[in-house]
Amino acid sequence: MGFIKNLFQSKKRREKAQKYKIGMEKTRQNVFNQLNELLKSGEKIDEDLFEEIEEIFIMADIGVDTVLKLVNHLRQTVEVKNLHDAEDLKEIIVEEMFKRYVQEEIIDTNLNVEDELNVLLFVGVNGVGKTTTIGKVAHLLKNEGKKVMMVAGDTFRAGAINQLKVWSERVGCEFFSKPEGSDPSSVMFDAIHYAKENDIDVLLCDTAGRLQNKQNLMKELEKIHRVIGREIEGAPQETLLVLDATTGQNGLSQAKIFNEVTNLSGVVLTKLDGTAKGGIALAIKETIGIPVKLIGLGEKLADLEYFDIEEYIYGLFSDVI
Repeated sequence: MGFIKNLFQSKKRREKAQKYKIGMEKTRQNVFNQLNELLKSGEKIDEDLFEEIEEIFIMADIGVDTVLKLVNHLRQTVEVKNLHDAEDLKEIIVEEMFKRYVQEEIIDTNLNVEDELNVLLFVGVNGVGKTTTIGKVAHLLKNEGKKVMMVAGDTFRAGAINQLKVWSERVGCEFFSKPEGSDPSSVMFDAIHYAKENDIDVLLCDTAGRLQNKQNLMKELEKIHRVIGREIEGAPQETLLVLDATTGQNGLSQAKIFNEVTNLSGVVLTKLDGTAKGGIALAIKETIGIPVKLIGLGEKLADLEYFDIEEYIYGLFSDVI
């Protein structure tokens, strides 16, 4: 298969992609092995086949709109190229998945961290792994030589401040908080001034994860953005939505809401190793146009990875190709 062989022709590239392959085993075994079985040599291409492909991809949480566009592309390609053997669809499917994500853009998944003081704002509902993600991002940036401070901006949920403090101690970075119930914007304001006085490189700011009242959420995030932007030109450098991959289409609904109320720059997809529906990364990019920047492939500190679309595709399709 030319496309995939070109991506992973080197042993080093294949070895680097093994973490994705191992981490996405549930998705591959539960969903994409069905695709492999379906696209066996000698199987004919007909409308029943297309419907089965649709069902497999929808099960993988790739997203209905994305799936319909993909399968329509397959129908057109089959007609133009006069294909008859189902196995011929494998390469077309993999290549189209890649193209649909990239959209002829240069996808930069690196965090926007500059030489001056940087603010990374984390948003998302409670329970998606936001606090854990902040801890892992702190570990990642510390290993890149940055002086990091966590900021407890979720002042409403009982225990949120202490949970983040525990992570700061585990990672070995600075921590900033104010008493529970404080105005989150005032926390950000004071944290920025502390950071400027203490030569901090990156602030990792937690926020409350409430969706019950979208209007209140919007007002709160707007105020936080306004305060941060007033104190540091161009900040926050990133507003990252943390999503739990195991929630599937519910995660996609969360992404749409947060994208309406704040200026998202990227998505952190947690617990990708724990779901059989790992196709959600494709659906997020296609549906809301926001790239996945980081993915969680395990529980260890080092199991948060910068997202790589080529390695992700390999993780999904390595048994098929």
